[in-house]
Amino acid sequence: MNEQKVYLSLGSNIGDRESNLAQATMALSINFEISNIISSSYYDTEPLYNTNQPHFLNSVVKFSTTLKPFDILDIAKKVETMLGRPPKRKKNQPRIIDIDILFHGDAIIETEQLSIPHPMVSLRKFILIPFAEIEPEFQIPHSELYINDLIENCPDTSRVIRHYPDIQA
Repeated sequence: MNEQKVYLSLGSNIGDRESNLAQATMALSINFEISNIISSSYYDTEPLYNTNQPHFLNSVVKFSTTLKPFDILDIAKKVETMLGRPPKRKKNQPRIIDIDILFHGDAIIETEQLSIPHPMVSLRKFILIPFAEIEPEFQIPHSELYINDLIENCPDTSRVIRHYPDIQA
């Protein structure tokens, strides 16, 4: 299989959010079939659906791979489990880590387990803003739209602010 560009969304709102995102990115990067991994900055974001929970820290990760989409899904689930996310949980609840596949090359997949492109990409600024940071000229597969077009038309009004960690001497 040819090498594909893959984009993942990472989010955390329990425990050491920075460490959770960093550990998830590191765990992805040690896979021999994942290369050229790039992470956006981290962004402090408001929870969208269940607003009675802590703010999230989010990032978008880009990498190259020959792995197929369901292989990436398996790896993402293993990383989530490794970091302590329970396999079964209620939707939109606080979580140590959440990893979603946004795009896998120009693949289109619609199954019960996996939808690519991620169906909520265009509705979530916490995905679009970090995505545009690492890939500002990205064209949405099978469309005439670019990532910045999605940002301009996004109905999400939540705050997405670049996170600057406390630096202690």
